[in-house]
Amino acid sequence: QVQLVESGGGLVQAGGSLRLSCAASGFTFSSYAMGWFRQAPGKEREFVAAIRWNGRWTYYADSLKGRFTISRDNAKNLVYLQMNSLKPEDAAVYYCAADGSETTIRRMPRYWGQGTQVTVSS
Repeated sequence: QVQLVESGGGLVQAGGSLRLSCAASGFTFSSYAMGWFRQAPGKEREFVAAIRWNGRWTYYADSLKGRFTISRDNAKNLVYLQMNSLKPEDAAVYYCAADGSETTIRRMPRYWGQGTQVTVSS
């Protein structure tokens, strides 16, 4: 049974940082591309970042380059999203995702987590 469990969300002031974590189980983590998406109230879910199975390729939404960093630890079955210089518009539920393809991971991942809330106060 595939499980993706996000953690690390919370309330942060604008300009602050948060690191989200996603613990994966039930599949061969080291063979899967991993990604992060987010969804703000009243908006569609949007792609944030993705990382290849071996960590050697990363891809970001253009608007987030330079502020967000995705990484992974295949020994621990964890993927991270480091978020810096947070803005109120970054507030959303952040979702972890997994897929066997680094192309599909950016559009329609096969597996999803339940999400973690990030709130940014101005």
